[in-house]
Amino acid sequence: MSSATHPASAPAPATSGAGSNVMLLFAVAAVAVLLVAPFGVYPVFLMKVMCFALFACAFNLLLGYTGLLSFGHAMFFGGSAYICAHTTKVLGFTPELAILSGVAFSVVLGFLAGLLSIRRQGIYFAMVTLALAQMFFFFCLQAKFTGGEDGLQAVPRRPLFGVIDISQDIHLYYFVLAIFLFGFFVIYRTIHSPFGQVLKAIRENEPRAISLGYRANQYKLLAFVLSAALAGLAGSTKVLVFQLASLTDVAWQMSGEVVLMTLVGGMGTVLGPVVGAAVIVTMQNYLAGLGEWVLVIQGVIFVLAVSLFRRGFVGEVIAIWQQMKARKANN
Repeated sequence: MSSATHPASAPAPATSGAGSNVMLLFAVAAVAVLLVAPFGVYPVFLMKVMCFALFACAFNLLLGYTGLLSFGHAMFFGGSAYICAHTTKVLGFTPELAILSGVAFSVVLGFLAGLLSIRRQGIYFAMVTLALAQMFFFFCLQAKFTGGEDGLQAVPRRPLFGVIDISQDIHLYYFVLAIFLFGFFVIYRTIHSPFGQVLKAIRENEPRAISLGYRANQYKLLAFVLSAALAGLAGSTKVLVFQLASLTDVAWQMSGEVVLMTLVGGMGTVLGPVVGAAVIVTMQNYLAGLGEWVLVIQGVIFVLAVSLFRRGFVGEVIAIWQQMKARKANN
């Protein structure tokens, strides 16, 4: 086919290269800011933001890129937290082994939950995941190793790899930062891989993807397990930060909170869940003195975000930027 047939195809690589350079510079700048952030902002607050940002990114992989709305992701987040806390406090595991134990539990639980729910679609899928999460909540309430309503408190911060002291917040911060960057990189690579492209195809038109020969249920199950594993990674890391695993981590409110973070930040965007998590956690932290009014304020912000920013904060910024690029190209 001659080049005259597609006259606009030549400039594409240059544009793509420029976009890649901008993204690389942004990533380097963001990492640089995170490296110096604990010297100006309370480290525990920053670690909480990163834990919930990773949780929201994991959820966004399922909702934003696969089109599956789960109301039960708290069971992976909280289940991993309980396993990490128990293996650390009772069995004496080092932090890295405790985290791996929590993630492994989330993978197994995600696989079993996915087998039961993945064949359903839409609201039926959401209701199945919610039912499974509620069953898991009551199991954690009754099980002896979880501590019941008291949870597992005073979880020790043992030396990392038996050598690195993470009992100080500043040392733990860089460990949590490394985990967050690792999880974020895994999600980014997944989204931009052939596997991620298939997930997007399933989200847009599942019957068409099936007609092209893709086994949609297997792809959705793998995405579900990966999302559960990363949610478990966030839950285990959160235990080391707060030295606590409680019923709050597995309650349905936690599942609703991660949905809120994803929608406010921008569903189906890479940075949206991070921004959404930062907004929600900041409100919870600095408006804590208002008591239950924090929930009311969150509700108002959610309504405004859905009404005024249909794509979320980051989604709207991307849409405006694309419109400006289109206008420049037309001129």
